[in-house]
Amino acid sequence: MLLGKRGNRVGALEEGAPFGCPQLPEAVAERVLLRGIFEIQRESCDVVLGERALRWRRIQPELPAGGSKCHQLGSGESLELEDIFSVKLKRRCSVKQPGKGTLLGITLFICLKEQLNKLKDSTLDLINLSEDHCDIWFREFKKILEGFSSRPKALKILLNPQSHRKESVQVYYEKVEPLLKLAGIKTDVTITEYEGHALSLLDECELQGFDGVVCVGGDGSASEAAHALLLRAQKNAGVEMDCLLTPVGAQLPLGLIPAGSTNVLAHSLCGISHVVTATMHIIMGHIQTVDVCTFSSAGKLLRFGFSAMFGFGGRTLALAEKYRWMSPSRRRDFAVLKALAKLQPEDCKISFLPAGSLCNVDIFLNISIMAIPCLCSVAPRGFAPDTRLNNGSMALIAVRNTTRPEFVKHLKRYSSIKNQFNFPFVETYTIEEVKIHPRGKSNGYNQQEEGGDPATVPESGFPWNVDGDLMEAASEVHIRLHPRLIRLYGGSLEEMNDSKVACNCI
Repeated sequence: MLLGKRGNRVGALEEGAPFGCPQLPEAVAERVLLRGIFEIQRESCDVVLGERALRWRRIQPELPAGGSKCHQLGSGESLELEDIFSVKLKRRCSVKQPGKGTLLGITLFICLKEQLNKLKDSTLDLINLSEDHCDIWFREFKKILEGFSSRPKALKILLNPQSHRKESVQVYYEKVEPLLKLAGIKTDVTITEYEGHALSLLDECELQGFDGVVCVGGDGSASEAAHALLLRAQKNAGVEMDCLLTPVGAQLPLGLIPAGSTNVLAHSLCGISHVVTATMHIIMGHIQTVDVCTFSSAGKLLRFGFSAMFGFGGRTLALAEKYRWMSPSRRRDFAVLKALAKLQPEDCKISFLPAGSLCNVDIFLNISIMAIPCLCSVAPRGFAPDTRLNNGSMALIAVRNTTRPEFVKHLKRYSSIKNQFNFPFVETYTIEEVKIHPRGKSNGYNQQEEGGDPATVPESGFPWNVDGDLMEAASEVHIRLHPRLIRLYGGSLEEMNDSKVACNCI
């Protein structure tokens, strides 16, 4: 049985009813493009190619004389044409003659939903030995595929070889590239060589011949690519960078192949951190318009981003950056524990719109601003579970000063199905704009201590975690939401995954 994109059996036909018969469901009453006989799963079938779906019925042999009344056509199945992403002629080829050989029929390559939010590629063979017959059907399928205008035909690939365990190159060439080639998508691959390489590349390279940009890496790589595409859009439109009240949207959509340690962006887009799922969304041209934030200080744009943490989140990342020689998971866990040991509140002022203002001066352990739900393995419901990709608002989560044990309880809730905000010291707001003004000094984190590398930590200012990247800001940071500013390849989430995940860092 074939499954459609919603995971259910698609278009089962009434046994014995002919194609196009009035009593069939409305989905069947469509213009017939082709009709013929093929063998499908070792059964001879009457196959009809319609404008929206491919449908088939098993042809049953006639019963012997004296038997009961026979049905020429058995129960049927169908496949939506929009689930097909490639078609090939199927041949029995020899090693000596690759690409040639006895024709066996046609192979359809299809995108199926394996389980909640998870996609996989599969095949359907239509067996028929007639060259003329298969050629007619093959050309019709190719014509149909060419009609899906939203699907990319050429992509610029940015590959970060340093992501996570340095497996991104292997991930791309073993899992991603074969699917892109199968779909007939042309690619131009650049392996980035240093931090900021993608930024400079997307600022200078010719993108006119591409339908999209794909980043293979972690959250830092993905955020850098998004930032670069948006910066280029402002540059091309002649928008002043010092006052981005209404920035211009990126011209090309961005695809994210998860090859990092957390993959928050890719996970939030697809509902799962899965390489094949992310690749299939790109191939099928599934696009989401996503809200983006601008981060500015003293009237100067610092960067575009999707989420940020100030306080504990920023301090933890600053510590982790000092120990880049550790493995990603070990570095993250070590930084969390060390930041908890040195836990200190931030003295700062927060004001926001449209809800108003918090106390003018207060003490906070952590402040999170998130325009997307920020799903990941350690937060299966998301760091901001009530936020969506494009609902025109951000989540402001302010954790006031409390004891270390109570703060740890709050952190552990992220890895469970319990409400992580159900504490008297946690406040949540739905906002569109916020200003965070630190009062005091950026203290408590000596760059030279514990053998860390001082070159990786800002010399002054307060550390911010913006999409997994360390950002320095010495004064007030103004964060403004810009609805639907960028298009990202991904699918809409059907529901959040509430399964409990053990936290391995606390």
